[in-house]
Amino acid sequence: MSANTEAATTGAVGEAPATRKRELSEGARAERRLGWLLCSPAVIVMIAVTAYPVGYAIYLSLERYNLATPQKTSFVGLSNYGAVLSSQYWWQALSVTLIITVFSVAISLVLGMLLALVMHNTLFGRGTVRTAALIPYGIVTVAAAYGWQYAWTPSQGYLSAAFNNSAPLTSQVQAIIVIIIAEIWKTTPFMGLLLLAGLSLVPEDLQKAAKVDGATGWQRFTRITLPLMKPAILVALLFRTLDSFRIFDNIFILTSGNNGTGAVSNLGYDNLFSALNLGIGSTISILIFICVAIIATIFILGFGTAAPGSDLGKR
Repeated sequence: MSANTEAATTGAVGEAPATRKRELSEGARAERRLGWLLCSPAVIVMIAVTAYPVGYAIYLSLERYNLATPQKTSFVGLSNYGAVLSSQYWWQALSVTLIITVFSVAISLVLGMLLALVMHNTLFGRGTVRTAALIPYGIVTVAAAYGWQYAWTPSQGYLSAAFNNSAPLTSQVQAIIVIIIAEIWKTTPFMGLLLLAGLSLVPEDLQKAAKVDGATGWQRFTRITLPLMKPAILVALLFRTLDSFRIFDNIFILTSGNNGTGAVSNLGYDNLFSALNLGIGSTISILIFICVAIIATIFILGFGTAAPGSDLGKR
């Protein structure tokens, strides 16, 4: 038998057990039942708290329901979805949301990684450095947004005075840039905290061995640190992307969504609480929910398979 035939035979024999369904022992089945029993109270509470509001929102999205004219309520099916998806206001708000999400998350990831490296490698005053770095994240978003609004108020704010009393919040592009900067300033510590947890999982012995072998700092970072941090990076990106896509408070305080700076959450708020149009507002909320679900699925399927150990079943 040739070597190729032996290898093919060995591979076929070795792959056969992997295709069989592994039967659980009685102890493993008992542990699984116990796990479900322990999780069931939390699952029931989550379903009770979230299932009814989501279901009611779906129901309202299929109705023509305006609190100004409640007597004219009627079932319209998917007409509300057609009205929203054919409206330029929805696509304008969605484009603003995507721009803010992409730029704020990407820059926060880079700065958060730098912050995590600084906090991880600090030898003296490590607790002080970590506490100081997390101060922006500890400030309530609304209070921070009012601070940014005051800073850019002409003839009053210090940032406006530094740029010749400019008023960037009155211009679409400049206002979006200010919103992105405010988001980065607020959320970079959170990103750094999550990445710091991933850095703590990288073995120091592996780093030292690579250094002895002559690997540079950049090579150790790209070939050892980053691959081992992929699970932490996935969690950080997923959390920040979902949070940034649902941005509301920063925009509401800084610009109130004026001059084309409103995100999809601001559009839903305007329809629900200003126009009192529960049908269209609920439709926008459901569309936001669908977008968030799509983003989470893309992250989990696209990046989750790259996590260390996730390919063991394919070997």
